[in-house]
Amino acid sequence: MNIWLVDDHMLFRAGFRTLLGRLRVNVSFEASDGQAFLDHLTLAQPDLVFMDIAMPNMDGLKATELALQRYPDMKIIILSMYGEREYYTKLVDLGIRGFLLKSCDFKEVEMAIEAVKNGEFYFSQELLQQMVFQSPNSDIDIELSAREQGVLTEICNGLSNQDIADKLFISKRTVEKHRANIMIKTGCGNTASLVVYAIRNGLYRIV
Repeated sequence: MNIWLVDDHMLFRAGFRTLLGRLRVNVSFEASDGQAFLDHLTLAQPDLVFMDIAMPNMDGLKATELALQRYPDMKIIILSMYGEREYYTKLVDLGIRGFLLKSCDFKEVEMAIEAVKNGEFYFSQELLQQMVFQSPNSDIDIELSAREQGVLTEICNGLSNQDIADKLFISKRTVEKHRANIMIKTGCGNTASLVVYAIRNGLYRIV
């Protein structure tokens, strides 16, 4: 994969690049701020971007927003610190593909890359819990069928449409229809927003 790394700490980038090398993953571009990242997008596009939030000149929030306006299908994983949870919801709404804590085990990085490569998303469990506690909302008035609830649970578990179909003994097309209906009922625009919505509103509980 063609991976870009955007972070203002040179030592962190060097260490992260070395770890990614163990997965035989190529870091083809590095930037120390959001503007340098955006400037390079005029020359090439990455398969995956690891983006820090707090950076000089232009932070990761603004850079992510502008990048996804230009390229909505771009895959961006946010590298986060514990104290940055106020940004999580907005970044999810923008369409990022995942969050990782900078202190996470490298196995999580490998899992995140694999998930995003396969068209899924990846949130560390600790960050999901922070997002839930940030602004809980319990006044919901939607009704999901038993089958829709089952599909929603497996979406939150990170399963693909095909995996859900296999687990629930239904067709992939049926899963896709249920997923679309759930999105309409909840008003969520993407899978990541749906997962956060489900957790906040008691439709799914983190084990």
